Amino acid sequence: MHYDQFMGQVQNRLQLSEGGKAVRSTRAVLTTLGERLQAGEAKDLAGPLPMEVDRYLLEAESGQRFPLNEFFDRVSERANVERSDGVYHAKAIIALLNEIVPANEMQQVKDQLPAGYDPLFELTDREQS
Repeated sequence: MHYDQFMGQVQNRLQLSEGGKAVRSTRAVLTTLGERLQAGEAKDLAGPLPMEVDRYLLEAESGQRFPLNEFFDRVSERANVERSDGVYHAKAIIALLNEIVPANEMQQVKDQLPAGYDPLFELTDREQS
C-alpha cells in the first residue's frame, strides 16, 4: 500500500476533514506502539507499511513498559484529541494494520503485549459506525 492510500484509509476510517489530522493520529498511534514493542518487533511490523509511516515505529524509544490506559493517554496527547477520540483512533489504526500486515506478524505483536492490551485490537460495533 502506498502512503497516499494508507493516509486516505486513515482519514476515511476516522472521518477526519483534514489529511493533516490523519497524519497526526497515525504518528501518535504508531509512535506509541513503537515505544511499547521491542525494537525487533517494531521493525518487523514496519516492514509492510509505507516508508513514510514506518519510521514512526522505528524511531520510537522501544521496549517501554506501560499499561493500556497510558497507551491511550499518550495517543490522545500526541494527536491533540479528547481521550475518547484517542481510544477510537488507536483502535481504528490498529484495525487497518490488521488488514495490511500479515496475520502472523500481527499475532507476534499481540503476543508481545500483555493481556491487558487485548481491547486495543477490538473495535466494537458502535465504534465501527
